[in-house]
Amino acid sequence: MAVVLVALPFEPAHALSAADLPLDPPPAHVLDQADVLSRASRSELSKSLASFDEFGVEASWISVPRLDYGLSLGQLGQEILRRWESSTQSAPPQLLFLIDSQTSGTAIVASDSLSNRLEPSLLSSTSRTTMTQPLREGGRYRQASLDAVTRIRAVLSGEPDPGEPVIATTTAVASSIPSREETQSSRAFTWVAVLLVVGTIVPMLTWWVFSR
Repeated sequence: MAVVLVALPFEPAHALSAADLPLDPPPAHVLDQADVLSRASRSELSKSLASFDEFGVEASWISVPRLDYGLSLGQLGQEILRRWESSTQSAPPQLLFLIDSQTSGTAIVASDSLSNRLEPSLLSSTSRTTMTQPLREGGRYRQASLDAVTRIRAVLSGEPDPGEPVIATTTAVASSIPSREETQSSRAFTWVAVLLVVGTIVPMLTWWVFSR
């Protein structure tokens, strides 16, 4: 019986632009276009983002599987801000946390009216370190998002900036096993010692034998 295999064309992840996203902020504050979060993680993150309402800020989290060619994640965020702010004249200041799952890129953008409360350097630092480190440690999207939200929320509530995450460094443990270089050095010393002993004893024995 003949088996016929039909090769189907590979469909790459759809490249997204701001036009592909809703005209208004998502009611649940989370728009996981790249499907990187579990249902439980989406719910947890949604509750954390909803807490920004007490500061008069509408916070949203967006993941994308792929960006349009030439479009950066920061540019996408700015385009989304313009769309959402223009859709509702009385909309509160917007704060966006963005992740590109294809490149593990991150960005945090905010409405201009928040610049006096959230400095651009803070947003850049949080995106570059607080969000990026968990992603580099194994695609920990939930941890990267919650850590960033917690840091920004602390600043909005008047607390000191928790700062960038501490990168753990590993210290090499001293080993009692000699290295290859140490072993070779030890053998060389042994041979030198043996040759010196032989070079001293053999002439003495020769002189003693022939002097009798």
